[in-house]
Amino acid sequence: MEKQLSGIKRTSWKTRALRGTGTALVAAQFCNVAIAAPEQADIDALRQQVVEQSRKLAEQQQLLEAELKKLEQNKQSLEETRRSIEAMQVQLGMPVNINPQQVSQAEQSMYRGRGPDAPDTAERVDNILEAVNLFTEPSIMTPKGTFVFDPYLQYAYDSSDRLSVIGFSVLNAVLIGEINVSRANRTNWIVNLGGRYGVTDRFEVEARVPYIYRTDDTLARPITASSQDQLFSSDGSGLGDVELAARYQLNAPRDDGAFYIAGLRFKSRTGKDIYSVGYDPLTNLPTELATGSGFYSLQPSLSGVLPSDPVVFFGGINYTWNIKRDVNAVIGAGADAQHIGEVDPGDSVGLNFGMGLSLNERSSFSLSYEHTWIGKSTFDGQEPHNALGVPTTLDVQLGTLQTTFAYRLNKSTNLNLTIGAGLTADTPDTTITLRVPIKF
Repeated sequence: MEKQLSGIKRTSWKTRALRGTGTALVAAQFCNVAIAAPEQADIDALRQQVVEQSRKLAEQQQLLEAELKKLEQNKQSLEETRRSIEAMQVQLGMPVNINPQQVSQAEQSMYRGRGPDAPDTAERVDNILEAVNLFTEPSIMTPKGTFVFDPYLQYAYDSSDRLSVIGFSVLNAVLIGEINVSRANRTNWIVNLGGRYGVTDRFEVEARVPYIYRTDDTLARPITASSQDQLFSSDGSGLGDVELAARYQLNAPRDDGAFYIAGLRFKSRTGKDIYSVGYDPLTNLPTELATGSGFYSLQPSLSGVLPSDPVVFFGGINYTWNIKRDVNAVIGAGADAQHIGEVDPGDSVGLNFGMGLSLNERSSFSLSYEHTWIGKSTFDGQEPHNALGVPTTLDVQLGTLQTTFAYRLNKSTNLNLTIGAGLTADTPDTTITLRVPIKF
């Protein structure tokens, strides 16, 4: 009995021990669950944060790509602006020198203002029309301290037919007397060495020294019973009239306004004039051609340049005061010789206008028209008259249509070719000018 009770006790103890062990195991499992639960929540939170950060990163990437696209578009726009500015040339024939910083400043300030980081010494941007430049203050003048050597070679050809009648008419179809028909061909070659210097960003001075070579061929045919063709040729060469000029830009437009330039040009009489050459006694034609006008002149002018990308419009007006002088010379030969006293060659008014168009980043094209009215000449204060009292001098009208092709060889050198066609009888038929301005 005692053994049975003892066994029951041991069994109960084991049972209680097992129960205690199970309870402990279950408690331990609950503890593990309680410990693991917070760790899983943290992982989920971290996962959520990673997802959120990834989403934000994707949005930032999209924004970055959009900004890069805008930047690329801006670069293309700036490149087009640079090309337009480089290729334009007011006609000044200046070299082109553009850097990205200037183009950026031009874009920010509508091609005229100063950018926030603009240097104190700004470089010139030519087109031109040759035509819009960026400075601390916008200008189209030669930059301060810059010298531009601007030589050119010019060829001009002119032909004229003249008919003179000495006699009288009996009937509408019957003429008694002599008819003189003459044809003259004139050729001029001019080598002009000149340059301009920028005193300030808005004021420049210029000097020009020409060398001229001229030839004239005159064919006279008196239509009579014994008429024969007579050819008379003459030429002349030497220094022409030296010129000095100054120009000042009156304004500095900030928006879409025009640039206005006031100028003053002085022409000397260093060339040989018509009163200093000899004359043939048989034909009464000069044996040597003059290379100068023989008069001092002063020419004030006002010009305007209006940039309107990709076109530049320009125009101007000028007045030339030809200063009279006492010649006191005998002109002509033989019976036709006459004494010349005080001569006033008459003043003139000139008008010009045109436009320049950019073709690409290195070349441009311009079209312009020039017209000059020259007043009558007077001798000793009076207009000359013939034996019948008819005035022998007339106003002179000079009209020229010009087209210019400009090509930028490099940053400092341009090549300009201008072809002019005379539209009036007193204007040379054809004029061809080749200019090579070089910037130093």
